[in-house]
Amino acid sequence: MKMDILAFAAHPDDIEISAAGTLMRHLAQGKKVVIVDLTEGELGTRGTIETRAAEAAESAKIMGVSERVNLKLADGFFDLSRESKIKLIEQIRRFKPQVVLANALSDRHPDHGRAAQLAAEACFLAGLPKVETSWEGKPQEAWRPKALYHYIQENYHRPDFVVDITAFADRKIEALKAFKTQFYDPGSKEPATPISGERYFDFLKGRWLDFGKSIGVTYAEGFIAARPIGVDDFTTLL
Repeated sequence: MKMDILAFAAHPDDIEISAAGTLMRHLAQGKKVVIVDLTEGELGTRGTIETRAAEAAESAKIMGVSERVNLKLADGFFDLSRESKIKLIEQIRRFKPQVVLANALSDRHPDHGRAAQLAAEACFLAGLPKVETSWEGKPQEAWRPKALYHYIQENYHRPDFVVDITAFADRKIEALKAFKTQFYDPGSKEPATPISGERYFDFLKGRWLDFGKSIGVTYAEGFIAARPIGVDDFTTLL
């Protein structure tokens, strides 16, 4: 089962906040995409494991992502242990992606930076034949993605490149709103969080506008490359 893009996320909704437009753009081009959430977001102030799972499934449906996996690592407490790395390596070898997306290298939530490092190490280790893993009772072959990119989340980072998501911005908002317990709901009695305020979507749109302005489009999402990007033809960067 080969995927073009495997997107790791520390929590359900990380992808929607930071990279959903990019995934939808590639899906529209016929690319195959899978999302792998590391945790169930069980420490989230609002909602439950059950509501978060239902919201993640609904969001995936809105985006057009047919495969979404949850590794059920411990929210807030997952580590860089061998066990954690093996779980990610299994998914990398299972889906054989060309490109992996991962959380921001540093961010307000400590899980994000740790998930970024975990994904980076798993991408490298997945390419070592002597690291043995299996899936559905069968040994897996070594596989190393060609590229790893980190999406930008709460904290601002200067992107190495941005992706035009103008045509997908409205559907990105729909995917975000699928997480009804997490974002603004005037009828909710749950505690307020940094992402549940009425103006949070304004903040997100401001970020997309800022990145979009840099390439002369309305909205864009930004990414940081794990290593320099090789180019054969300058005109492909126009």
